[in-house]
Amino acid sequence: MSNNITTQLDGVTVTTQASVYFDGKCVSHSLTLPDGTKKSVGVVLPASLTFGTAAPEIMECVAGSCEFKLAGSADWSSIKAGEQFSVPGHSSFDIRVSEAFHYICHYG
Repeated sequence: MSNNITTQLDGVTVTTQASVYFDGKCVSHSLTLPDGTKKSVGVVLPASLTFGTAAPEIMECVAGSCEFKLAGSADWSSIKAGEQFSVPGHSSFDIRVSEAFHYICHYG
């Protein structure tokens, strides 16, 4: 987990239609950087959810906080703004949010 907050992504292309998951508990927008790198930015509202991953992901908290548990782990961990966690590809993670969790998902 690191302690740097990404506050701005310059020169990106934004997909204007939001992706809405879990009956509106998670809303995100897809971004493409000039070099072709894909990311998404969004918010998870208070809920307990399970997300699946295709590619490896880094979930960066830019505001709020959450607890998370990676697939196969019995332990919950927590992060707050400026911290992040990594999730392997073809896996999943559980997330518990008690206040809005604002994130950037870095794919790759």
